[in-house]
Amino acid sequence: MDQIMSLPFGVALAALFAIVMIRVNATYWLGRGAVTGFAHTRFGASLEKPKAARAQALIQRWGPYAVVVSFLTIGLQTAVNLAAGAARMPLRRYLPAAIVGSVLWAVLYATIGLAALEAWLAVAAASPVGAAVAIAAVAILVVVIVVARRRRAAAKSADTVV
Repeated sequence: MDQIMSLPFGVALAALFAIVMIRVNATYWLGRGAVTGFAHTRFGASLEKPKAARAQALIQRWGPYAVVVSFLTIGLQTAVNLAAGAARMPLRRYLPAAIVGSVLWAVLYATIGLAALEAWLAVAAASPVGAAVAIAAVAILVVVIVVARRRRAAAKSADTVV
């Protein structure tokens, strides 16, 4: 990361764009190849069932939007690009979405992302215990929020049932 952070902004942006385009396209083709290989097994007929056809139609219609939005998430990007390949999303729909998403990702990481990473690394180097406490605090906050939302949803559904 230090090498990318020391580059001029335009070069860093281009490098990040190239890195993410290679990664997401490799993931797309991995998903596509896996499904092609699966189709040649005795379970391949399951790809032609009505549910699979409906899922394929859904990916064809909404998949490009999911691909673009996945670049703004953490941990979902790989799954969405793999699913786009597995669903055999046509390249004429996938590539424009991958390009737009890659540009968004590269801009975010070349600006906010790398600065945040650099700040985090400085905090972790200065105080590893403080970094661990910060991670634990964020994890606890996420758990509290998730539990509260689930309780509200459960209470709301219980109110509508009664």
